[in-house]
Amino acid sequence: MTVTLPTLSWGNPLATQHALMIHGLGSSAATCWQVMEALAEDGYHAVAVDLRGHGQAPRTSTYRIADFASDVALVAPEPARPWDAVIGHSIGAASAVVAASQHPDWARRLVLIDPALDIDDHTRSEVLKNQRLGHTLHGVEEIRELHPHWHSLDIQLKVHAHQQASLWALERTVMDNSPWNVMKNAHSLALPTHVIGGEEERGSMFYGQEAAAMIAAHTTWSYDLIPGAGHSVHRDKPEETMESLRRFLSRTEEPS
Repeated sequence: MTVTLPTLSWGNPLATQHALMIHGLGSSAATCWQVMEALAEDGYHAVAVDLRGHGQAPRTSTYRIADFASDVALVAPEPARPWDAVIGHSIGAASAVVAASQHPDWARRLVLIDPALDIDDHTRSEVLKNQRLGHTLHGVEEIRELHPHWHSLDIQLKVHAHQQASLWALERTVMDNSPWNVMKNAHSLALPTHVIGGEEERGSMFYGQEAAAMIAAHTTWSYDLIPGAGHSVHRDKPEETMESLRRFLSRTEEPS
């Protein structure tokens, strides 16, 4: 069962380029503001969704990555037109991978911000613990202490998004995705795909031999590691994230 997702948008709806962003677990469309604002300034119509169980989106009984993917695959800039770029963070990136693998005409390019494509049971347990803490205990001061370099608006929006999300949805997302692995979908992608990753010691979910093997196996994939960034690369290092994103978009522009 799919649901209709609410969206926020930045920029001119009549722009010739359209981008979609899919947030990570415990976030919302509003938390995508820095990337969306920058793309709007570049002339894109930039749209972000609330995933099921988050923000203003419907609450449901299941929260598999396949469910998220089915929902976002229905979001399009206009009928019979693909997104010029789809950007996903964490489980939003995993959802974008599944949607793009199942619907080849949905997107022309993917940007995966520290994607959660394959995480083990220990990491799933840590994700569950952190989601519960974020929903029930973390306020502005706690998030500021954890992420002192974040923009103040990022801190406020992250706190609001975590509290606004359904705790049931956050918990079921971890529990419903066992195993948590969309590597088969990732390997099937043929479209240009760019990964913007953080450092392993700072909490990245895309690193090491598996990440290197993925990039090496596909000529259509590229990868930038952002020094000093953790899992939330776009909040830890927003300027560097946009530099990487813009380089990828300029490389893959279709000739006029």
